[in-house]
Formats: sequence, C-alpha cells, structure tokens
Amino acid sequence: MASSMNLSLTRELRDFVNSRTGDASPYATPSEYLRDLIRRDMESQGTVEHVMRGLNDLAQGRYSEKSILDIAEENG
Repeated sequence: MASSMNLSLTRELRDFVNSRTGDASPYATPSEYLRDLIRRDMESQGTVEHVMRGLNDLAQGRYSEKSILDIAEENG
C-alpha cells in the first residue's frame, strides 16, 4: 500500500526536478522521477553490501581458485 511523504526542496532543486519531468522526459511526474532515484539508490546499496561481503570472505580466506567463467560454465 502506497503512502504519502511531503518533501521540501530549495528552488534550485525543485527547478532541477521539474526539468527532469514532463513531456520531453521519461518521467511524467516529479514523483515518478524521485521513486526511480530511490530505487536506483537501493540497487546501488545492495551492490555495495554484496561487494563488502565478498571482501570479508577474502579477508577470512573464503575464496575459490575458479574463475567467474569456470563457475558460469558449471552453472550454465
């Protein structure tokens, strides 16, 4: 279920958001634009967490001698 959130922006930020929305943009409304930015940020955060887990595995000596191509071939 969707809920509302009010957001205060400076004039400069509001003008920028408005420039990214409308007929000449893939985003019809400022809400669509902001939701997409949030989704992309969530995806980026997931990637960062994945890399950090991998670095922790390396630090703990948990790794494979196989290449990514070897693993892909085994699972392909």
